[in-house]
Amino acid sequence: MKINVKNNVWWVGKTDWELRKFHGDELSTHHGTTYNSYLLLEEKKVLIDTVWSKYSAEFISNLEKEIDLKKIDYIISCHAENDHSGAMPALMEIIPDKPVYCTENGIKSLKGHYHKDWNFVPVKTGDKLNIGSKELIFIQAPMLHWPDTMFCYLTGDNILFSNDAFGQHYCSENLFNDLVDHEELFNEAIKYFANILTPFSPLVLKKIEEFVSLNLPLDIICTSHGVIWRDNPMQIIQKYIEWASAYQQNQITIIYDTMWNGTRLIAENIAKGIRLSDENIIVKVFNASNTDKNDLITEIFKSKIVLIGSPTINKGILYSIGGLLEFIKGLNFKNKKAFAFGCYGWHSESVDIINASLKASGFDLLSEGIKVNWEPDENTLKQVVETGKKLVTLMQTE
Repeated sequence: MKINVKNNVWWVGKTDWELRKFHGDELSTHHGTTYNSYLLLEEKKVLIDTVWSKYSAEFISNLEKEIDLKKIDYIISCHAENDHSGAMPALMEIIPDKPVYCTENGIKSLKGHYHKDWNFVPVKTGDKLNIGSKELIFIQAPMLHWPDTMFCYLTGDNILFSNDAFGQHYCSENLFNDLVDHEELFNEAIKYFANILTPFSPLVLKKIEEFVSLNLPLDIICTSHGVIWRDNPMQIIQKYIEWASAYQQNQITIIYDTMWNGTRLIAENIAKGIRLSDENIIVKVFNASNTDKNDLITEIFKSKIVLIGSPTINKGILYSIGGLLEFIKGLNFKNKKAFAFGCYGWHSESVDIINASLKASGFDLLSEGIKVNWEPDENTLKQVVETGKKLVTLMQTE
């Protein structure tokens, strides 16, 4: 099935309602995803990207219903990961000599994935491909989010094919942003940014500035995953500028794991102190052992202050917290404050371990943390509530 995007531009991708994990177990996809491929039926026929290899046969079969494959003049590969290029080996078996336009790094990556020496045409920012009365302009976008990534822009129709940028893992039969639930859409968009693009925030801002400087009119953004932005596409660009600029809301997030409820009680009483002091502050509490890690990362991304707690076990921390801290290390969060808390019995290492990891990940530590020997008693919990109140004071004086 093809869906018209604008004039001679058609979506020929795949909706994947089943997907719940992406990149192995790296990213949860509660709403599935789409693999967006585009067919340009101008004087020259152009295919932009394909779909995940799992759906190669279905993709080729559907594409053959729309066009004689041998009439495709050019293939554009904006990014070589399998969810974008997976159907290319099957396609190139049928049309082996067709030129494949991609970056130099794209050539390396496609050869590395598929071990084929196709008819590669390397392109760089500013290069153009004439397809009749219109042109495709190529724009390199390294590390958004791989070294090989590029955008391309279609003149005349004013469409930016943005690959992974501005996308979401969000499956819908309604392909356009004006036809879907906006709360769901933006929840998935910020989750996508927080978990994938946060480390590259400076490059996001630089690339947006570069694109704006080209003074190209923009009517539509065609992403590689999720919906197409045809209604006010600048809205997602503005969101990316916000999100890439050390983003935070008026939020404190408390994340913990617990063995015998002592660490849970600390978490909940810190939250109680925050709530008693200022109901306008968003405070959220999560048990890391039963909460999706990507949802946790999204809440951390939104927060000004993050508190992470674990009891000490085997002179270490519970593995749900350890795994989360390892994930956090690679995301390079900016302008966030934090500290650790936890109960202990015979050894009290957990708080120090968490604080050290948070500091190494770029968080500013607010204190040495909260260490409670054995179960917190009534007096200790009162002190913990006061800690929550002090956090509010700190947020209000900044």
